[in-house]
Amino acid sequence: MTVAASSQSLSQPARRHDKYDRLVAAARSLPKLKVAVAHPCDAASLGAVFEAVELGLIEPILVGPQDKISAAAEALGKPISTMRIVEAPHSHAAAEKAVELVRAGDAEALMKGSLHTDELMGAVVRREGGLRTARRISHCFVMDVPGHETALIITDAAVNIAPTLEDKVHIVQNAIDLARAMRVDPVRVAILSAMETVNPKVPSTIEAAALCKMADRGQITGGIVDGPLALDNAIDLGAAKIKKIQSPVAGQANVLVVPDLEAGNMLAKSLTFLADADAAGIVLGARVPIILTSRADSAVTRLASCAVASLVADAQRRQLTVPEV
Repeated sequence: MTVAASSQSLSQPARRHDKYDRLVAAARSLPKLKVAVAHPCDAASLGAVFEAVELGLIEPILVGPQDKISAAAEALGKPISTMRIVEAPHSHAAAEKAVELVRAGDAEALMKGSLHTDELMGAVVRREGGLRTARRISHCFVMDVPGHETALIITDAAVNIAPTLEDKVHIVQNAIDLARAMRVDPVRVAILSAMETVNPKVPSTIEAAALCKMADRGQITGGIVDGPLALDNAIDLGAAKIKKIQSPVAGQANVLVVPDLEAGNMLAKSLTFLADADAAGIVLGARVPIILTSRADSAVTRLASCAVASLVADAQRRQLTVPEV
């Protein structure tokens, strides 16, 4: 069963999602991911749980008011008798309880239900009892863009508003680790700006140059990093050749690091609404991966997000590289 096949009920015409299908196939070969789902109290969030269960991706723990969860399941016509439910009276308590389940070792990932992102992330980043590590928390979109051969990782378009150079070191490393968990080889990271030359008047170009030198010195590992690069010459070989850019990344980047949240958000939404791309979302840098979906996300996107989280959790099982603070 493919991602596309599992979402035939969507109103829009189905299209192929080969890149997501490959991620789901890889995740289905792994043990089911134990996921604490915070406040899955509407049809969209609980429906995504059922679809991921049916595909064999996750083993969920539903955290929230049992009466609301049961009502949402009844509206979907789905049984929840076989699923573990942990009672929490409201969304804030559900977020805190879900984090507690991770800390207790009962869950290997978090999934956002029908609560605000700030509620879930507030419980995650809390100094006492949260899921912080020494790594900066950041968000990655894993984008399936029609006509583009590989999935594109875009970061950070949802968590860090105006990241510093130090923040960007963590953002880049989180994205590289994600790409490697997704079995991307080699990982080619483009540090984006409005131009491909270093210009003292454009701070993002200076930071890009610094990040590249840090990668040269081993302060960022696991990928090939280059920048500054403009979007066209980061992903299009023809554009890179026209500009005569000699680079192992230019024209074939699979990770795009944006200057700030505004640029990343506009890039991701432009691809979604103008190029019919899908955008699976994952938060990294915490103790476990966090599946951060939107109520507007399609079933295809939600399933891909679960698959990506499963691959990240598997990589963490095999080698825990991020020390806690």
